[in-house]
Amino acid sequence: MISWIRIGLVLFAVAVMTLVLAPVQIVGLVFDFRYRRTLPRLWHRTACWLIGIRIRTHGRLDRRRPLMIAANHASWKDILVLGALADVVFIAKTEVAGWPVFGTLAKLQKSIFVVREERRRTGDQVNEIATRMADGEICVLFPEGTTSDGNRLLPVKSSLFGAAAAALPLAPEGVVHVQPVAIAYTRVHGMPMGRYHRTIASWPGDVTLLPHLMGVLHAGAIDVDVSFGETLDFRHGDSRKEVSTLVESRIRRMLLAHLRGRHQP
Repeated sequence: MISWIRIGLVLFAVAVMTLVLAPVQIVGLVFDFRYRRTLPRLWHRTACWLIGIRIRTHGRLDRRRPLMIAANHASWKDILVLGALADVVFIAKTEVAGWPVFGTLAKLQKSIFVVREERRRTGDQVNEIATRMADGEICVLFPEGTTSDGNRLLPVKSSLFGAAAAALPLAPEGVVHVQPVAIAYTRVHGMPMGRYHRTIASWPGDVTLLPHLMGVLHAGAIDVDVSFGETLDFRHGDSRKEVSTLVESRIRRMLLAHLRGRHQP
């Protein structure tokens, strides 16, 4: 009974916060005020605190621009976590725009929705990503292309780094910085989260949203370790395949170190 009361209070608090901040963010989007980039971080930080997601960071976000973050993807919570740490914009598949609640929140953050099956529209969207990065916005790419079970990194798709290549002509120094980031869900209620318990944190595609959301809220206290890896400099003539291979190896190394409890602070 107490657990359900807590869940109700959390959902109520998130709803109230959203209703208060959404009109302010809409005005910022309409007039392209600078605060429309920073206000979402306040929302994400507060949402993480209310839900019980505790974030520990390792390393630092690169200060250079243009910057693209390439991160592993286990759950919708990855968006809350990264959004709480930096003023970022997410690159998402177009289906996300139609999701209830999450789609609306993504639009309020001015996420970039990519239609991968239509080459003409994909080109337009890649150009938008390039323009936004050149303007100083940090774009987050989930190069696996889907969510994993939280225990591993799926193969990274090199084609998704086309946005970094498209941003090169607009980059002042002819370089786009690509920073690998590993997101590892490691503990629940302070206890190590084993392989078979990590489904609490991950959201594979075959699990419906509502039961998963209720499971997360029931858990109440989830620890996540976020590692910012060594940045790669992507220049004219560099191979997207080579960049994706390096990004994949660095994310995998950081992710497995945390999941196996071998990370050294």
